[in-house]
Amino acid sequence: MPEQRILLRSHLGVDFTRLDDYIKHGGFAMWAKAQTLGPAGVTAEVKASGLRGRGGAGFPTGVKWGFLPNDGRTRYLVVNADEGEPGTFKDRYFLELDPFRQLEGILLACYAIGAHVSYIYIRGEYWNSKKVTQDAIDQLYAAGWLGKNIQGSGFDCDVYVHSGAGAYICGEETALIESIEGKPGMPRLKPPFPANYGAFGMPTIVNNTETLASVPVILEMGGQAWSDLGSPRNGGTKLVGVAGHVKNPGLFEVPMGTPMREIIYDLGGGILDDRAILAIIPGGSSCPFLTAEDLDVPMDFDSLKSKGSMLGTACITVMAEGLTDLLEVMRRITGFYEHESCGQCTPCRQGTGWLYAIADKMCKGQADESHIDLLISACNNIDGNTICAHGEAAAWPIRSIAKKFRPQLAAEIAKRAAARA
Repeated sequence: MPEQRILLRSHLGVDFTRLDDYIKHGGFAMWAKAQTLGPAGVTAEVKASGLRGRGGAGFPTGVKWGFLPNDGRTRYLVVNADEGEPGTFKDRYFLELDPFRQLEGILLACYAIGAHVSYIYIRGEYWNSKKVTQDAIDQLYAAGWLGKNIQGSGFDCDVYVHSGAGAYICGEETALIESIEGKPGMPRLKPPFPANYGAFGMPTIVNNTETLASVPVILEMGGQAWSDLGSPRNGGTKLVGVAGHVKNPGLFEVPMGTPMREIIYDLGGGILDDRAILAIIPGGSSCPFLTAEDLDVPMDFDSLKSKGSMLGTACITVMAEGLTDLLEVMRRITGFYEHESCGQCTPCRQGTGWLYAIADKMCKGQADESHIDLLISACNNIDGNTICAHGEAAAWPIRSIAKKFRPQLAAEIAKRAAARA
């Protein structure tokens, strides 16, 4: 299956970190079109495109933009470039190799929603991403594409890079906003939602990097043409990562709704040593696990939801039979979410520790099959009982492993307990 490269352009051999090269290849050409369409017209094209949030939530982007109240308050655009989800590496492409694509999207989105300030929140570990993005911003200011009276249009727009400090929880939009404000990154209760009460108490739109990078392409193609690239209710193309036990790991671009089998075998090159697939994480470690029986599911929001999982970041991790220790997988996942819990909610603060403790006992041969049920019970007590989705992120993948792979887990638990005896 060939890729459909529209957003990914690394194969062109062009240095898209230089503004002159970016402009030579059509960069910022959509600014003139946006002036013709007006803010409402730009928003209408994004709505027509069917673009849904590429950070994982999948909410329609144009609809989200329309939630801002018309009450005269200052508006902000916040870019979620935290990319802290384990197994995910899609936004890094724009931050380091094609930064102006995101920045052009930011300018167009700010124009559409009437915001004059945007903050790009980049995870602390992405030091090179911050450097490249800031350099691109500096080039735009020097060329009159940011700042006051952009290209004589009368529109002002300032963009700032804000560095995180390595907290996974700051990928949650309200924790991210708290961090930008200089507070500990802890999620807020919703409502109020950021569209009404966001950064500094003002109306705020939070969009993912890939979401905004899609906006210039949508205006160039037209919203309906972009929508037609994907599956129903899932417009456009999608960046997908493939990692784990595959022969050709990497970042690819496919139409939304492309079957997972084609992505893993045609683009990912198939499984190492031509082994059978044991388990698949479809979009980052917070997603419920899938099995080889789910290989033909279309990679879009609705199809994966029907399988009891989710698209998430669409970065697939493949685990092969004979190469995967599911008990160790659970210990690593539970350990991560215990460490990254902000501690605000008791079910998450205590529950993630319980999950890790149980998984650790299983790995050490100190458990029996009843601990699988205890693990599921702990997941059930976390799920749906926290302010943000961190609790679900911790519970969903573990519960899916416990239920879908119970015979394998029970056998391995018994084997390790016998070896310890």
